[in-house]
Amino acid sequence: MAFKDMVASEVVLGEPVTVGEVTIRPQSQVVSLRWPRGGWIWRRPTAILVERGDQVEHVPILDITRVALWGLLGYALLFLIVAILQSIQQRRR
Repeated sequence: MAFKDMVASEVVLGEPVTVGEVTIRPQSQVVSLRWPRGGWIWRRPTAILVERGDQVEHVPILDITRVALWGLLGYALLFLIVAILQSIQQRRR
């Protein structure tokens, strides 16, 4: 199985919902990993497309949970680096 067949990323539009003259359509990013006996799919919302007549407005979605997780990962890595540096200093003494 080739790597390009195993890993894919694409932008997908959801089903449109029309209320009056306004149509909204969710947009999400899909990342998929496939292997011979299974796979893993991760989907996250990225935007809402709002259509009013001929105009289309792209309203981005800020995923606060994802931002918080990346921030926590950054702090964890910083803490790890500081702990390693302190351990190296203590060994030298």
